[in-house]
Amino acid sequence: MKVQFRSRQRGISFIGLIFTAGILAMAGVIAAQVFPTVLEFQSISKAAKKAALGSSVPEVRTIFDRQAAVDDFKAITGKDLEVTKEGDKVVVKFAYEREIHLTGPAFLVLRYAGGSK
Repeated sequence: MKVQFRSRQRGISFIGLIFTAGILAMAGVIAAQVFPTVLEFQSISKAAKKAALGSSVPEVRTIFDRQAAVDDFKAITGKDLEVTKEGDKVVVKFAYEREIHLTGPAFLVLRYAGGSK
């Protein structure tokens, strides 16, 4: 009498593969929509640091608006900046939100805040 052992199958099923591919595709679509907002935030941070070199509030706002025209971002303007002075140093702060429509009534809200240091 011969005893046969069943070989155990390993791996992912087709349904599991489709489910995993769907999750990765959704994550890729969301990442593709978030990536430009991160680049925009970096441009705004760079412009805020350059604007902090100004000596007065109108000068800081003008420098920021010029840099915004060069980097081509429209999320915030010089009027949206909070300009303060700490000692001899000008500090520029900003905060804004970006909404990304996902599907139906669902949105992804990204809140960005930063400034010069």
